[in-house]
Amino acid sequence: MRIFEEMESEVRGYVRAFPAVFDTAKGAFLYDEQGNEYIDFFAGAGTLNYGHNNPLISEALIAYLQRDGIVHALDKATSAKKAFLQKLRDTILAPRNLDYKVQFTGPTGTNAVETALKLARMVKRRSNVIAFTNGYHGLTMGALAVTGNDFYRDESYGARNNADSVPFDGYLGPDINTIDYLRKFLEDGSSGIDLPAAIIVETVQGEGGINVASSQWLRDLEQLCRDFDILLIIDDIQMGNGRTGTFFSFEEAGIKPDMVTVSKSIGGGLPMALLLMRPELDQWQPGEHTGTFRGNNLAFIAATQALSYWDNNDFADSIQYKGQIMEEELRKIVEKYKGQLEIELRGRGMVWGLDINRPGFAGEVSAAAFASNLVIELAGADDRVVKFLPSLVIEEDTLRQGMAIIDKVIGELLAHKESAMRGDTAA
Repeated sequence: MRIFEEMESEVRGYVRAFPAVFDTAKGAFLYDEQGNEYIDFFAGAGTLNYGHNNPLISEALIAYLQRDGIVHALDKATSAKKAFLQKLRDTILAPRNLDYKVQFTGPTGTNAVETALKLARMVKRRSNVIAFTNGYHGLTMGALAVTGNDFYRDESYGARNNADSVPFDGYLGPDINTIDYLRKFLEDGSSGIDLPAAIIVETVQGEGGINVASSQWLRDLEQLCRDFDILLIIDDIQMGNGRTGTFFSFEEAGIKPDMVTVSKSIGGGLPMALLLMRPELDQWQPGEHTGTFRGNNLAFIAATQALSYWDNNDFADSIQYKGQIMEEELRKIVEKYKGQLEIELRGRGMVWGLDINRPGFAGEVSAAAFASNLVIELAGADDRVVKFLPSLVIEEDTLRQGMAIIDKVIGELLAHKESAMRGDTAA
């Protein structure tokens, strides 16, 4: 690991949590340079919903490169882009009765968020945007303004300009409807919150700690946006591509956002981000919002293959099935250790979090899991949520094996602490 410590910036993060030099990967597994096998419950922070080196994707990429298919094209028309747009329309948008234009932004999710915010402000001729507590939308300047965690923000950045943060669903407790709270602010000209151009929200806050918005809350939010002529932006960067059980995370609520930001797994593991928008919002002048890497044709090839998983209901059914396994096994863990830990389970589909209210314990679980060859990250403002984000194509046996590792390491950590306490008492 010396070369990384010598050469790479101190900003590096995941390499500290998972100190191994990884070399190869397949499906739900990572392999380091020594050939050690790790179960991957991290999945590139949601980028690898279709697994590492998915054969459908890899074979298509190899064939495309071998025939000298164009790789870089800015926003010129290419056969790879054409195939992707047709597949997206026919397989995803049309069956869901969603009429969206597609804008290819820069290669990462924060680029899609920046584009959405810029367009919303341009269309509505208002500068304010409302986001939610514990929201995470990226770390470039505009996206950072609507990201909640102050770890990523500093007053010197000026990152909170033209953005207000209001309580997410459940933030003020189960008995307070935070949409009513927000409505009161918007109705009152003396509230200090200007009428926004847009409201941006995640249906499940991934980095924020696996906070799940109810379907009714999302419907109420959509109605509030209609009542006040506000654009509703759903950030589906991490929770889209099937993570919650349907392709878009908002489908269960039955809402139709004005804009949807999409990235991570849409590129099949390769960098790609896009903005979906209602056609009447597409008010750009040609070239008005641009960038060098809008046309990642390798990602178009990968994405077209990945979308074939949605040709029928089998894939969605498998996500629901494996999501139920995750919920059942994690509830057993909560029940088993609730007498020793203040622990809570939250999630939907195949994204779940164990919120452990003991300082540092979640980090110890992640570290012990890695020592037992399971890669799993943390979430939430204080890193107290163990975040389960396996690939959607993981085999059931592997999924259960990973859950068993978490059960084992929690039990061992608690036993070690109890033993240490007894030793202190005896001393």
